[in-house]
Amino acid sequence: MEIVMDAQALNAFLAADFPQVAGSISVQSVAQDRLVARLRVEDQHLRPGGTVGGPTIFALADVAIYCAILSRIGPVALAVTTNASIDFMRKPAAGGELLAECRILKLGRSLAVAEALIFSDGGADPVARCSMTYSIPPKRPENSGL
Repeated sequence: MEIVMDAQALNAFLAADFPQVAGSISVQSVAQDRLVARLRVEDQHLRPGGTVGGPTIFALADVAIYCAILSRIGPVALAVTTNASIDFMRKPAAGGELLAECRILKLGRSLAVAEALIFSDGGADPVARCSMTYSIPPKRPENSGL
């Protein structure tokens, strides 16, 4: 399936429709086989012990996968997560940014399955792996009045 939203369009969508994440998560690149998103780690993302908290890592994976799907189907705001699984594998580097490398495994009319590997910026080994299924709402007819 072809790319219908590039990084610039996805970042504009996040800024307009998902402003609560747009300040810290951005799409870096979109290619046919993957999307890369970046989280700028700030104090609110840290947990005791000076590492990035699990909910923050999960949020990066969720937003990145959402954007990977939107890059193929367009700005469908109501595409939602229906299943998620995450494995935290190692502690992220302190004080660094996180990168999510996503790939879509299956994109159907009503469901999409994708995965994200989360890396500390500059690190070779992933700190987490996430698999998600998204529900894609049905397209409405142009003149349905709905």
